[in-house]
Amino acid sequence: MGSDLKANLIERVKGLPDRPGVYVMKDSSGRVIYVGKASSLRNRVRSYFQSSAGLSKRIQVLIDRIADFEYIVTDSEVEALILENNLIKKHRPGFNVRLRDDKTYPFIKITLAEDFPRVIVTRRVEPDGSRYFGPYTDVGAMRETLRFLRRLFAIRSCSREISETKPRKMRPCLNYHIKQCLSPCSGRISKEAYMQLVNRIILFLEGHQDEVVRSLKEEMQAASDALDFERAASIRDAVRAIERVAERQKVVLASSSDIDVIGYFRDEGDACALVFFVRSGKLMGRERFFISDTAEVSDSEILTAFIKQYYSEASFIPDEVLLPMKPHDEEAISMWLREKKGRKVSIRVPKRGDKKQLVSMATDNARLSLEEEKLKAMQDAMVKDAALLELKEVLELPRLPRRIEAFDISTIQGSHAVGGMVVFESGRPVKSAYRRFKIKTVDGQDDYGMMHEIISRRYRRIVEQGGTRNQVPDLIIIDGGRGQLNAGLRALAQVGAEDIPTISLAESHELIFVDGRDEPIALPEDSKALLLLRRIRDEAHRFAVSYHRQLRTKRSMLSELEEIPGIGKKRLKALLTAFGSLKGVRAASVDEIAKVPGMNYKLAEKLKKALTDHANDNPSNAMPSNNLSSTS
Repeated sequence: MGSDLKANLIERVKGLPDRPGVYVMKDSSGRVIYVGKASSLRNRVRSYFQSSAGLSKRIQVLIDRIADFEYIVTDSEVEALILENNLIKKHRPGFNVRLRDDKTYPFIKITLAEDFPRVIVTRRVEPDGSRYFGPYTDVGAMRETLRFLRRLFAIRSCSREISETKPRKMRPCLNYHIKQCLSPCSGRISKEAYMQLVNRIILFLEGHQDEVVRSLKEEMQAASDALDFERAASIRDAVRAIERVAERQKVVLASSSDIDVIGYFRDEGDACALVFFVRSGKLMGRERFFISDTAEVSDSEILTAFIKQYYSEASFIPDEVLLPMKPHDEEAISMWLREKKGRKVSIRVPKRGDKKQLVSMATDNARLSLEEEKLKAMQDAMVKDAALLELKEVLELPRLPRRIEAFDISTIQGSHAVGGMVVFESGRPVKSAYRRFKIKTVDGQDDYGMMHEIISRRYRRIVEQGGTRNQVPDLIIIDGGRGQLNAGLRALAQVGAEDIPTISLAESHELIFVDGRDEPIALPEDSKALLLLRRIRDEAHRFAVSYHRQLRTKRSMLSELEEIPGIGKKRLKALLTAFGSLKGVRAASVDEIAKVPGMNYKLAEKLKKALTDHANDNPSNAMPSNNLSSTS
């Protein structure tokens, strides 16, 4: 930081208010590098421009990079804490502590705003009247819980618009016939009976299985008294299933309150925070969160950052939070949690007794989890490095193929032809770098021509822009045989990128075709290089096929909608203009659709029904996603 710039910033600090708020530090390019909160903006920001003696290297580096700052005054520390967290999520500053990969973890959502709610998975929490549970870091365990609940309570999973006030005379789907749904769409269950099941699911997810079991046993007794033995037996099986789950929960406290126990362990530059969920005295489960780039950050600061990020997303706030150490901003965090819950939330660092043992157990689990994660990452890196080294030797590459780009074509007899490109770096997929191509210049079933087109388009742009070293791959993989390879090589030569090593991998016999070799290379089945090539090729194939399926489904759906009496191309175009996409049209209500120019309420109802029927007929691909791919 230049002396003139520093003097200017110090002068500006003098004018800061002595009030709570959030400050945003920026570098010379205007990029946000740090966001912080303060009970006194003037005092806190001034501390950055005083003597650097005693400051950590990390803070000194931060100070050297500060070229500008902004601030926002708030009415309280709690408001400042909330704003700070939102700005960190928005700007992802490099000097703030963040959960590793900054993932958005999934939630279980119960759509209580609907007359007949669904239980679904989502990664976005919205103020839409729904009930959310999560976030869940163990996605597999969450989905297993969801399958268990759907099997137990037969709640609907379809996206049909079902209203209690409108006739419910739809034909039951397959799920009803295999006893996986009670078919509220056909009027086979009342809203009151359905909501009773939904409330039991909520109790189960809250950790109150005992209440669910007690309620079911009362219903089982009533069915037995009415001589409805088949129903009584069905309820008995449900009770037993829940009791088997409940048996796995350990009684840890003689308490009826809901408690989160947070354990924390740090090793070199990484840390792990682990949350035990204790509900009504029973240990119901745990979630683990990994935090990276923690060098020269205090344990208390890391733990505080975790608490802010975790509870800003958490759908449930407990009565008590047990911690291994006091966090920064303890009073502000306590007030914030109280506002979120609607009543007091205790934050404690237990010194003795059962609660102290629970924190120790959580901390021990955090240590084991971090060690396991590091060992797994180390083993994974060793396997991938061995595969890359073998690949370099087998293909006689000039350097280790750290960045690999792979291509595949997907089409059915030339219709809706598309291409997909996936990118792997150091043996790992980089999904943000994936690319999709609509075939523009080739008609009919010409796989070679299609491959030539997408390779040309990809590398012409890189060559014209003077691609940097990290943009140019170390190896190109083409899905196919000698013909596809030759098409790709011709395309590379035409755009001036013939120096990039290129191979093709044929699915039959897993043969590797290389330019200049008459015979393909056949690697042994247990070859690490072959396993990596196969994984990359299969990912390119999956990506291209999924894009092709999306386009085909979308166009099929558009054709179906155009055939609805009264809805032609003109009205459909107006709808797409109004809502941006088919996904937007599907999300719109009947009233919103009816307001589009050229539409009316009757046509809107017809369209909504057609959209719903299409989704039920094509549950796996009813609506193409706007994302390139999902991250788990």
